Amino acid sequence: RLLPPPPLLLLLLLLGPALGQGLGQTRFICTSVPLDGDVCAASALGTGSAEELKGTVLQLRETVLQQKETIMNQKETIRELTAKLGRCESQSVLELPGEGKGRKGFSKNTMGDLSRPAAAETLSQLGQTLQSLKTRLENLEQFSRMNSSSQTNNLKDILQNKIDDLEKQVLSRVNSLEEGKLSPRNESEERGKIESTLTSLHQRISDLEKGQKDNRPPDRFQLTFPLRTNYMYAKVKKSLPEMYAFSICMWIKSSASPGMGTPFSYAVPGQANELVLIEWGNNPMEILINDKVAKLPFAINDGKWHHICVTWTTRDGVWEAYQDGTQTGNGENLAPYHPIKPQGVLVLGQEQDTLGGGFDATQAFVGELAHFNVWDRKLSPGEVYGLATCSSKALAGNVIAWAEANIDIYGGATKWTFEACRQLN
Repeated sequence: RLLPPPPLLLLLLLLGPALGQGLGQTRFICTSVPLDGDVCAASALGTGSAEELKGTVLQLRETVLQQKETIMNQKETIRELTAKLGRCESQSVLELPGEGKGRKGFSKNTMGDLSRPAAAETLSQLGQTLQSLKTRLENLEQFSRMNSSSQTNNLKDILQNKIDDLEKQVLSRVNSLEEGKLSPRNESEERGKIESTLTSLHQRISDLEKGQKDNRPPDRFQLTFPLRTNYMYAKVKKSLPEMYAFSICMWIKSSASPGMGTPFSYAVPGQANELVLIEWGNNPMEILINDKVAKLPFAINDGKWHHICVTWTTRDGVWEAYQDGTQTGNGENLAPYHPIKPQGVLVLGQEQDTLGGGFDATQAFVGELAHFNVWDRKLSPGEVYGLATCSSKALAGNVIAWAEANIDIYGGATKWTFEACRQLN
């Protein structure tokens, strides 16, 4: 008769080979127990009744099922990333993007992430990503203290060591760049290695954070897009209906330059720019409806959390823009009498040049996003102010409501706990 394996053993097996290097080679021994023996006494758990053991087994079985689902969802992404990194290392001639937002006359670069900024900016992005990982580990540490979990602490320490190693790699890379030691070929290889490790770390930490998932409301999470790529994005599972008015609100944080990219894009058959919010290059943020453009007077690219809302009605194309609860701009004649078309694809973090794809890294969103909600009506100034200041019960979009069950993530974008109004207290 075999005993149920200890929770730490199962958890380490589920986390996979990425933690294997930190733990070294491990041997496991199965111990037989006589039929009339005391299972609890022989158990590796040491204490607890048979009912407690049964509960532990059921909980671990649920964890196994969740991990299997995660592995299946990530297989295709891993294959895509492997192919892209291979092409990054082998391609020597890069296309330069033209002017404009990927409309007519734009020279499409299908490997847009190769048109990356200078080495200094790339290193700055990596530094921001490492800081994000550290913040998430601090959250895990606080969670583990509340739950007195030595196993979570051990895993956290392993991940912290891996982040420290990454920081040393980045520092070494900075020194090599300053001394001119890295050739373009070596630069590409080093970047590929670091980004691959970062993606792995993001996934491992996300797996750990799943332990907190059942203890939080379904809307208390954020999406993080740490690097400017053409493969990190999230997709809303449901489409938009035909709308003659809308309000779109979200919390957003970014310090990316030039331009934070595309927080969201909605494409329909025959029109990739049906509804898009974008800040590209040195242009101000713009809202596009049926490829018609209005410039929005937002000032949010400062690395701090901001609440933004855009409202619109098809009658006369009247629009309003709100930042942190205050109206900052308005206008009219934006796609007047054009209803938002249904049956499209709503993507967070990328601009679509084709239905559900055609992403370009130069237009990708870099930063953090939360509480993306859509209504099929114009919110009042009071309702917007209440959302931004948390002074009233938060409204949920009646078309798209911010909930984990409504969002799929791809390509290394991450999802973790977020409380929108913590910074206001």
